Amino acid sequence: MRHYTKLIRPYLIWSLLIVIIPLVLIILYSVTTGGNELVNIKFTADNFKKIGEPIYLDVLKKSLILGVISVSICLVLGYTLAYVISRFKDSTQDLLILLVTIPMWINTLLRTYAWISLLADNGLINRFLGLFGIDAVSFMYSDFAVMLGLISDMLPFMVIPIHTSIRKIDPSLIEASFDLGASRIQTFWKVIFKMSIPGVISGVTMTFLLSISTFVIPKLLGGGQYMLIGNLIENQFISVGDWNFGSAISIILTVIIFAGILLMRKFDKDEREVD
Repeated sequence: MRHYTKLIRPYLIWSLLIVIIPLVLIILYSVTTGGNELVNIKFTADNFKKIGEPIYLDVLKKSLILGVISVSICLVLGYTLAYVISRFKDSTQDLLILLVTIPMWINTLLRTYAWISLLADNGLINRFLGLFGIDAVSFMYSDFAVMLGLISDMLPFMVIPIHTSIRKIDPSLIEASFDLGASRIQTFWKVIFKMSIPGVISGVTMTFLLSISTFVIPKLLGGGQYMLIGNLIENQFISVGDWNFGSAISIILTVIIFAGILLMRKFDKDEREVD
């Protein structure tokens, strides 16, 4: 037992330095005033009250709506892709999953700039359309551009856990379903989809949390005026310098994240109890 305790000490120290201490500071900033130097501070709830202003509620509402839409699209595309990949032999599956993960090796900023080169007014897509005499389409700085960037960035986080769950399903269960007279659609919904629910929940959770907290994609593809909750936090810390209000928004985002995780866990628990 002492041996395991020694092994876990570096992890505990690392967690203390990069998780616990920053979180405590954020909580302290969120309930105080006095700037980012923590001198002459005064405890107050005004930072949280400020979030109730219409302009900030609109940012929160837009972030949640885009998060839900991007998760829904990623779920449909991700499950379809994961299911198709699972139909191949094991060696081919490994190769296809590798291809899915390769974009994740590239920095998010570089991937976003790649979309800019494609979607810009003089980008590759509009140049291609111009070959057929089609006028340039304005893709940039719109919900479409932001959504496209979010989906392409988050899709691997949906595909991988779903594929892992599907791959773990015992083929004999599917064969038994067919032997008992179930159709392909019935087998999919009653066996494959139900047994892949844990992967779906993991994918939905990761995709939703990442999509509502990102700030690079909305900033570059949506333009400087496109504000989501991640951009609002970045703006408060870097541009405005209001660390107290930025910390309060961060706490709200953390609460939303934890609520989403608890909801997904409850859904997963209910599904297992039904089974």
